[in-house]
Amino acid sequence: MRLVALSDIADMLGGVSRTRATEITNRPTFPPPLDTVASGKVRVWDRAAVDAWIRQYRPNQPRGADDDER
Repeated sequence: MRLVALSDIADMLGGVSRTRATEITNRPTFPPPLDTVASGKVRVWDRAAVDAWIRQYRPNQPRGADDDER
């Protein structure tokens, strides 16, 4: 399992700002984070779950730069 944090998700969403990525990750349809680390400040998600969400809810979303590095 590969984990991603907010900045990774921002890249996966085509380079949106971290603020916009935060808004998106707080949507009820977005996968819940697997855990929160660094004293409750950093949420981490399963990359596969985030990829699946992007495919379902943003099918025309430009792919992030590191998508080929799976």
